[in-house]
Amino acid sequence: MSSLPTWGVVSTIKAPANDILNFAAHHLDLGAHRVHIYLDEDAPQARAHLSAHPKCRVTVTDDAYWRRRGKTRPDAHQPRQTANATHCYNRRPQVDWLAHIDVDEFLWPATPLPDQLAALPANTRSARVRPIEALAPDPDDPPPDGQLWCKGHARQQGPRRAQTNEIYPTYGEHLNGGFLSHVAGKVFARTGLDGVSLRIHNAFFDRQQDPDPARLDDTPLVHLHAHSWAHWQETFRFRMAQGSYRESLRAAPMPDGVALTMNQLFSLLEDDGGEPALRAFYREVCTATPELRARLDRHGHLHAVRLDLDAKRRKHFPEAG
Repeated sequence: MSSLPTWGVVSTIKAPANDILNFAAHHLDLGAHRVHIYLDEDAPQARAHLSAHPKCRVTVTDDAYWRRRGKTRPDAHQPRQTANATHCYNRRPQVDWLAHIDVDEFLWPATPLPDQLAALPANTRSARVRPIEALAPDPDDPPPDGQLWCKGHARQQGPRRAQTNEIYPTYGEHLNGGFLSHVAGKVFARTGLDGVSLRIHNAFFDRQQDPDPARLDDTPLVHLHAHSWAHWQETFRFRMAQGSYRESLRAAPMPDGVALTMNQLFSLLEDDGGEPALRAFYREVCTATPELRARLDRHGHLHAVRLDLDAKRRKHFPEAG
């Protein structure tokens, strides 16, 4: 009887130590055989704890790292992420399947991942996990202690458009599935293949994107993109300038093609109404009010998750506290 496949994650991270360790601990708790962390900025405390764990591999991507690779450090973080993930893939990642995800993304399998991966056809080269986006708790109607509400969306574009307009009546026409971030998800890539490069949302083989990744429908990807107003505001300017709200990104798909991009939408709201307008947007789109939960639930897009990140960090990195 053949053994089940092993899996791991790779991530390029610039974050506080606890966030880095939470990310690693969550995936170790799920059974990751390897957690590969590329530190975009050194975090000595997190690095020490990761280095001491037998299933973690940590690399500081300082100037010496880029020189050793004969490369100039890319200015934007996205090409640094893809370069590091590809470096990991081609440098004996010690797993059968490698997922490229971010520090604020958490795999949430309903059944064991090795079983899901073992069930894929032998010629499968990559497999996609789809995101669910975390909602902020409503201070007037908080969830049970430790629970996190998340929102999903319809897979097909036609139903997604109609449902998004209904679920988010004020802003829905400018949103893709009601999400502020990506709807594409992330991929696992089967290791041991030649000519592979990993991008943000896809795997490429001999410079061609895998046109038909398998689907791991039993593994949502919990994305803590805007799970609190404070966190959203801390990241807002960077995302507007260089990240997921930057000017170059396209608008949500619309039949008449008149939707605003996220950059245009947020700029318009802020120019017209300042912070109160952004707060109104956040209340309707990102806060788990009873009204939003009911609308999501009617379409099967309301999810309840318990990540318990602090407990997992203490379990896997007890010296970190």
